[in-house]
Amino acid sequence: MIGDAPTAEQPALTPAIATAQEGDEEAFRHLYRTLQPLLLRYLQTLVGADAEDVAAEAWLQISRDLHTFKGDWDAFRGWTVTVARHRAMDHLRHIRRRPAVAVPVQSLLDLPADHDTAARAEEAVSTDEALALIGALPRDQAEAVFLRVLIGLDAQTCGRILGKRAGAVRTAAYRGLRQLARRLDTPSVQRVTPTVRSALKEVR
Repeated sequence: MIGDAPTAEQPALTPAIATAQEGDEEAFRHLYRTLQPLLLRYLQTLVGADAEDVAAEAWLQISRDLHTFKGDWDAFRGWTVTVARHRAMDHLRHIRRRPAVAVPVQSLLDLPADHDTAARAEEAVSTDEALALIGALPRDQAEAVFLRVLIGLDAQTCGRILGKRAGAVRTAAYRGLRQLARRLDTPSVQRVTPTVRSALKEVR
């Protein structure tokens, strides 16, 4: 099922975790660059415009607690998402208790990366459209689809993150994908990311 297969990145990134735990800053940057885009998009579904601030807080905790982590790349992705989700829930509780003007959080790392500007712009358009579609789902379905399809976590890991049984996560993801699949042939869905389109086709 979607999200259960190992990623092609796993063989290269699992050793990077151990290297980062030994204090190698470049290895940590590699992990950050790989996960930050998806982590930020996930947080946008939870906290909206405050996603960057919450992500910065999450990465500060990740860097602080990295030495305690044990596991491979798949486990690391799950742990990272768990930390980010906890920070997002804390943030939402805080603004419900006492609304305040957001204070910008200094960027964790200055990480310029070489990339093709046009290609990244096209990818961003597609991703924004995919996120808009997913964000319109009920929250439990949106989170399940995002974690299973876009981040690629298995149902058991998603269940631990969301505090649900693996079967409930599978059901929520399936229902969410079914809703999205109904709009598969609309113009807006034609340009969503290939990963999302592939997942939608599986449930048509």
